[in-house]
Amino acid sequence: MDLGVNHETLRVWVGEAEQAAVPGTAEATALARENKQLRARVRELELEREILHRAAKYFAGETNW
Repeated sequence: MDLGVNHETLRVWVGEAEQAAVPGTAEATALARENKQLRARVRELELEREILHRAAKYFAGETNW
């Protein structure tokens, strides 16, 4: 039966409906997404901290008279 809807769009809708039907699935998905974002932010902050630490060591060594 042709519903006049793109097959991929229909597949996405069915997937979303199935997830919504399972209790806690939407919450788990949201938590997983947030966890991924937070882990990326931690990596970014760790890199920034390492750069600042190296810069501080460099400039501290440069100013010794």
